[in-house]
Amino acid sequence: MELVISPAETCGGMIKPKNIIPKDRKNQRLTDRVLWWIMAGAVALVIGVLGFILAYIAGQALGHLNLGFLLGSASQGGILPMAVTTVYVVAASLILALPVGILTAVFLTEYAGDSRGVRILRLAIETLAGIPSILYGLFGLLVFCRILGFGQSIIAGACTLSIMILPVIIRTTEEAIKTIPDSFREGSLSLGATKFQTIRHVVLPSALPGIVTSAILAMGRVVGESAPVLLTVGIAKNMPRSIFDSGRTLTIQLYYLTKEAINPEDFGIAFATAAVLIILVVIINTATRIISSNFRKKLGGGL
Repeated sequence: MELVISPAETCGGMIKPKNIIPKDRKNQRLTDRVLWWIMAGAVALVIGVLGFILAYIAGQALGHLNLGFLLGSASQGGILPMAVTTVYVVAASLILALPVGILTAVFLTEYAGDSRGVRILRLAIETLAGIPSILYGLFGLLVFCRILGFGQSIIAGACTLSIMILPVIIRTTEEAIKTIPDSFREGSLSLGATKFQTIRHVVLPSALPGIVTSAILAMGRVVGESAPVLLTVGIAKNMPRSIFDSGRTLTIQLYYLTKEAINPEDFGIAFATAAVLIILVVIINTATRIISSNFRKKLGGGL
């Protein structure tokens, strides 16, 4: 970087420069401004695309969203059985996957070292994350529906989806646990607590916001899946009475509505179903974020 040094004064044999101005400062400021506008444009593009999609779906579904559509049975053109089936599938999948995922993440961060077995376990988790969802559906159809005799049911779909979302829960929880300072663990151990007590009463409560985030991501994955659900849960339009009944989720209902649509009225019902699906995801995400924020505030107050 070239410097322009103005005439200097001599003070006690030392040269004291009056002013040093880098020549390329203006170029740096111009580059910063250009990069800022590029990043702002990227953010605006993302928000604009999302807003356009939401506005388009809402506009197409506006004339079809009513109480009869939301609370009616399938024979009446409603989606209540599909919404209930979706809630059942999401709840059952999380009940099955969360304990296994959290315990695995705790083992990898707090107990496991860098042995060959641990490396194989991490490779298995990464492999699970990269398997296409249709393969999970085929596995669930063979193992849970046929070998275990569940048939096409909510519990078969929940077992299949719980395996599919395990990598998401493990990775997110593991990163949340890694952010907990070692001083928390050292302070607990110095007070006489065991390692298990430290994990239970210090580490996991501190990592709870991250665990909630993993649950949010897992919910979004379960709600948006169609291939594994189609093969394991089924396409029945009836109201499920238990998790051992077959059913049809909102994504499968949306698929069949668009597949069988003939006139614009059918497409309008499909867009209304898509709007309900988006609203359901927004409600779940908002509720979990509020809960996570409350936990953060309590944790900050306790510290």
